[in-house]
Amino acid sequence: MANSPSGESLTDRIVRVLETFTAERSMQSAAEIGRRAGLPPSTAHRVVDELVEAGLLERDEDRRIHLGMRLWELALRGSFALRLRQAALPHMEDVQATIRQHTQLAVLDNDEALFIERLSHPDAGANITRIAGRLPLHASSSGLLLLAHAAAPVRERVLAGPLRALAPETVTDAAALRRLLAEIRRTGVVIAPGSIETVSTGVAVGIRDAGVVAAALSVVLPRETDPAAAVRALQDAAARIEADLRG
Repeated sequence: MANSPSGESLTDRIVRVLETFTAERSMQSAAEIGRRAGLPPSTAHRVVDELVEAGLLERDEDRRIHLGMRLWELALRGSFALRLRQAALPHMEDVQATIRQHTQLAVLDNDEALFIERLSHPDAGANITRIAGRLPLHASSSGLLLLAHAAAPVRERVLAGPLRALAPETVTDAAALRRLLAEIRRTGVVIAPGSIETVSTGVAVGIRDAGVVAAALSVVLPRETDPAAAVRALQDAAARIEADLRG
């Protein structure tokens, strides 16, 4: 890809344009995209026009820009996340029918927990996660499960970095977190009361693909709920998901 005078590649500029879109900001003008991406107006308009022509962005009749269906199509082709979601969803529905709170599926991506599916009951308690949302690995039951089974360089990078508190009970001490991760690897289960919100408990187990933990299956319960039934439901569902992935 050709570089800009600053040495930035076209790929860098495209990524910066796409990253300006969020769940709360799905429609923008080309000028807004350029400002948020830190690009000169002429560059922003040129990149946006090229992405619209390629179908990765779409322009409505008011000339507002949104992510294109072709971007979604390309993202799903050959995607492990899609294969995992398809295998997991029926069993997540079984968990949800039993627990009737929030049931979630997350994978490790760029040192964060990326949530690729979530089922929620209308009367369920508090939960800040959403599909395509991210959380720090040290601050959620899914993230802790994924971090415990991540490659050693990932664990060390997270342990060495800032461990921000999302709630008073988030583990922010590196030594305590290291001990917790060892316990998670031993038991295969995370029970994290108050890690994100004081009123909730996250419970998570791993899903293995080809013998390696590739995802976390979790539920979010009201703090006062005994997690034992959730652990059993998650472990049973994870075993069935793993069988379907092997098939």
